[in-house]
Amino acid sequence: MLFFYLSKLLAFLLSPMFWASVLLVYALITKDARRSKKLLISALVVLYLCSNSFLVDECYRAWEPVTRDYVMKKNEYKAAIILGGIGDIDLRRKQINFGYSADRLFQVLPLYYKGYIQRIVFTGGSGSIEFPEKKEGLYVKKYLLSINIPDTALFVESESRNTYQNAVFTKRILDSLGLQGKFLLVTSGSHMPRSLAIFKKVGFENVDPFVTNRHSGNRRFTPDHLLIPNPGAMMSLQNLIHEWVGYLIYKLRGYA
Repeated sequence: MLFFYLSKLLAFLLSPMFWASVLLVYALITKDARRSKKLLISALVVLYLCSNSFLVDECYRAWEPVTRDYVMKKNEYKAAIILGGIGDIDLRRKQINFGYSADRLFQVLPLYYKGYIQRIVFTGGSGSIEFPEKKEGLYVKKYLLSINIPDTALFVESESRNTYQNAVFTKRILDSLGLQGKFLLVTSGSHMPRSLAIFKKVGFENVDPFVTNRHSGNRRFTPDHLLIPNPGAMMSLQNLIHEWVGYLIYKLRGYA
């Protein structure tokens, strides 16, 4: 539990907005006019660079893996293991509201219907400190059953709170069922390096990465992409920093 809270805190402390805010506050309270000017300029430089779409895309391009194009065969994979973090839970309506990362689920469904994978495994509990009852897996299972995915082809783990627990708890479930063979590991492009390292560390030897919703695409050299600040780029960079921090922490703890 302490590890869960510390990882959240560290990601916040390393965010571009946090450091820009620190510089701006220091510029306002310092009594040295020259220092205040330098701090203001530094804050603006941080904000500009971290909101530059081209630079942020290049950071993603260097980090995100490009997996091979799969030529799948019928029943080649015992299951697709889908990592959580694909939406938010509406407790009033008792349903999941899918978000940006929902491609992790939706890109797998055609593979199941075409017979390339035999089962769908979803792993994800609550990643929220404030709402531990928002166990994502339970609501994803409810959704999949509503679109006629049979219960016999669906395995859900809803207690994990981070990627390491995703791997450990999923391994425990699959071992208890005696499922062996090839698996697809499905997650977002920026999340795949950490996820694949962790799953292999806990004993998944025959697993292929299946990358969804990659952030980086073709390089763009249009003026707006190169020069104009974009608040969305800063949010994207924040997510990428979260992945870098997570990977570093997991490496230091021997999880990856």
